[in-house]
Amino acid sequence: MAANGITLDSSNYTQLAAWLEQDDWVIACLCAAWCDTCRSYRDGFDRLAARHPDKRFVWIDIEDQADFIGDIDVENFPTLLIQRRDVVAFFGTVLPDAGVADRLLSAQAERDPAELLAEASSSTERQDWQRECNLLARLAR
Repeated sequence: MAANGITLDSSNYTQLAAWLEQDDWVIACLCAAWCDTCRSYRDGFDRLAARHPDKRFVWIDIEDQADFIGDIDVENFPTLLIQRRDVVAFFGTVLPDAGVADRLLSAQAERDPAELLAEASSSTERQDWQRECNLLARLAR
């Protein structure tokens, strides 16, 4: 993984927390080692990190990090979580194509913090993301 990315394990939780507290964009991919789609998507995710050195990327194996993931409902792979500080801007399954993730990330990054915050409470689904998927809140547990 690029210098702006990590594979999450208990030894680097503080790094993830620091990124979120510094107002960095964090893009997390929730996958599983046994999943063929995830294994093939990993290279594209790593290239995405290299194309966006101003953002932070986290690969999270949902089985290795089951205690951290808790009750986050991962319906399919790959699942992306895009967060800035303590606002979850996106959570959902995406096509296993780094180009799709790149366009999604670019669209989110164009939004200003006030717009992100307003959108975070705009629907029940997005309110659920804030409560259930927030990485900063999960680190605080």
